Amino acid sequence: MAPTAYATPHLTGPAAQDRTRLDALSGPVRLFTPAMAAHLPAPARRWLLHAVRPGTPLLTSVHLAMHGRIRLGAWWDFRATQLLKPSTGFVWAATAHPFGLPVSGFDRYQDGRGEMRWRLLGGVPVMSGGGPDITFSAAGRMAAEFVMVPAFALSPQVAWEAIDDARALARVTVGGRVYAVTLTVAADGALESVTLPRWGAPGKGGFGEHVFGMRVRREATFGGFTIPAEAAAGWWYGMDRWKDGEFIRFALDEVAYR
Repeated sequence: MAPTAYATPHLTGPAAQDRTRLDALSGPVRLFTPAMAAHLPAPARRWLLHAVRPGTPLLTSVHLAMHGRIRLGAWWDFRATQLLKPSTGFVWAATAHPFGLPVSGFDRYQDGRGEMRWRLLGGVPVMSGGGPDITFSAAGRMAAEFVMVPAFALSPQVAWEAIDDARALARVTVGGRVYAVTLTVAADGALESVTLPRWGAPGKGGFGEHVFGMRVRREATFGGFTIPAEAAAGWWYGMDRWKDGEFIRFALDEVAYR
């Protein structure tokens, strides 16, 4: 069952079609056993054994409902739903209320194309975009968010390398490109952070590759999967500019794997 915490804001026809396609149930899946993680580098193995309870069906898509704060000039409350299937795409639809006025819209990635579209009061354009820059940025986001679907860690689209005792590198293939995603893992297997070089245009600069990261503040278990339940994300993670680059803080309200 999909999360029911929040209604999905208005989606365009193509975005709604994407959501319908992504909403398909996973096909027959295996049940997780610890032996499946034996070939992974130590930090990745430690994380996966922490993140997936033995006997859990390895479902590869998830519905998320969340709330938090997003920076649109200043920090504002938002609520959102997301449908995420890391092998294919995502649709993230949200509503924020800067100055008490609703701004609704979506970010999406599907079939090798990314798009963003945001409207004030449901009709006045605020921010829209497509094309290669938006696509590469959206693909990088999806590569990083695979940690919300831990079963994807065992996908052929993910190649693992060890960095050191605390960090593992996941080379995630999205849209024919490989994204280098670094997971930092605590001694008990808890996920501490996720970082990657991601295409984007933070601040007032043009598009380019910048460090993007998510700091995990709290985990929770849903349907046998332990995932980030409260986190902060943004540009220039781990750098002096992080205070300027952080732009979203979220907490999950409902999670349903499919």
